Amino acid sequence: MLYQVLKYLLLGPLLRLVFRPRIEGLEHIPEEGAAIIAGNHLSFADHFVMPAIVPRRVTFLAKAEYFTGPGLKGRLTAAFFRGVGQIPVDRSGGRASRAALSSGLSVLRKGHLLGIYPEGTRSHDGRLYKGRTGVASMAIIAGVPVVPCAMIGTFEAQPTGRRLPRAMRITIRFGAPLDFSRYAGMEDERFILRAVTDEIMYEILSLSGQEYVDRYAGEAKAEAQAQARAQGRRGQAKGTGQGKGKGRAA
Repeated sequence: MLYQVLKYLLLGPLLRLVFRPRIEGLEHIPEEGAAIIAGNHLSFADHFVMPAIVPRRVTFLAKAEYFTGPGLKGRLTAAFFRGVGQIPVDRSGGRASRAALSSGLSVLRKGHLLGIYPEGTRSHDGRLYKGRTGVASMAIIAGVPVVPCAMIGTFEAQPTGRRLPRAMRITIRFGAPLDFSRYAGMEDERFILRAVTDEIMYEILSLSGQEYVDRYAGEAKAEAQAQARAQGRRGQAKGTGQGKGKGRAA
């Protein structure tokens, strides 16, 4: 019920007003039956804009941190994310990855649409990063098509760190469904999983026109953050040194 209220009465109309989305290829979304919508991830707004324009309900796998915040704000945030059709997943790897896979398969076995970002996290610089193979595992095990999706303009509208989005027009582009039924029973073959994932990422790349980086987004983001911290420390040290030098000159 909350999902319908947010999509059709509250959040959906607001998002359409702010972003005035240009929609391309919506006919590629199956009218019924299970499917995976795999997209690039440029902005916090991606979680809401694309599901708002897809006629069917889309369930996303979202990071568990959105559901575990403390206090009243944390409870409200968790309720909101559940209300917009998202389910929490732990991204720490190992057993957590298997639990995320199980959650996604549960959605697909009910005949629903599952939304997933193969990059695993938002791009910090607007480029497209290497996909993780969970999307391939789910597609092969569930035997469902994968619809590639490209969000264009959401990085400029709301890059990482910006609380409120800019009002500007964006594009949401869907590609033809990808069929991986030829790999049935091969979900444990890591080379197959990598090949399927790379095919999905290539289609997203073709739709989005982004620059591609053959690295995982999480690793690149952590490296960029470490470099920024190091530069900040060097800047502080330089400023302190200059201050001391001026003191001695006086």
